[in-house]
Amino acid sequence: MIFYNYNGKIFSENENIIGPTNRGLRYGDGIFETIKFKNATIILADDHFKRLWQGMKALQFSIPVHLTVEKLTAEINALIKKNKLKEARIRITVIRSDGGIYDPKNDTPNYIIEAIKLSEDNGLLNINGLQICIYEVALKSIDLFSNLKNNNYLPYFMGAKFAKQQQCNDALILNSKGNICDSTIANIFFIKDKIIYTTALSEGCVAGVMRNWLINTLRILNYKVEEIIVTKNILCEADEVFLSNSIYNIKWVGSLGDKNYTNIEIQKINELLQRKYKAIFC
Repeated sequence: MIFYNYNGKIFSENENIIGPTNRGLRYGDGIFETIKFKNATIILADDHFKRLWQGMKALQFSIPVHLTVEKLTAEINALIKKNKLKEARIRITVIRSDGGIYDPKNDTPNYIIEAIKLSEDNGLLNINGLQICIYEVALKSIDLFSNLKNNNYLPYFMGAKFAKQQQCNDALILNSKGNICDSTIANIFFIKDKIIYTTALSEGCVAGVMRNWLINTLRILNYKVEEIIVTKNILCEADEVFLSNSIYNIKWVGSLGDKNYTNIEIQKINELLQRKYKAIFC
């Protein structure tokens, strides 16, 4: 049986804790954070908690003094132990409480912590390149909330369904200007003439923790990394493409439609990061 944490209490997966008037259910009024737990460590914990607190402030939650990083860390570790896991995918969901049709009763954050087993291939560079496509039906807005991992996930969810229908591994999401934003579950990077590029935050992509870590770390390792506006045409001219998120680190993309990509530089980058930053890039 799998257990989860709701506001500091442990419940079994068969127990329900949210009613029909919950604002997270009704309106997607909240944010979430996905974190890797491996080698008895919450990977990039400081960055994940920093983004979570920034998101709560942006959504104008009234954060109580007792809700601290230390408290959530202890509860994550207790839940992992309860679920008898050694490696885990952690999801923290923060939602507002019950409310009326328009106004919430209060702005106190309610949180759910889930811990499930990591897949066996997490952190390993894929042998076969991903096949990706572009989802053009829903355009993501560019605003104050675009960089957050918020619960208004419809473009990403429908993009993932589209990818499955097209027999692709993932789909790219476009922003309101028709430029590449990110994928349904990851940030996008590409390599052209040995320069690494990624979508600028001003284009509305999620401010990924692994994205930020890769940009900073690769620059330390003397790679040139640029944050730019990415169009479909620019991406089709790339030499190599990879996706990144906190669970699988990086995955190389083998094709986008009729365009095929190699992974020579990606393999070198992956091997270097695995060797020098094994505690994080694991």
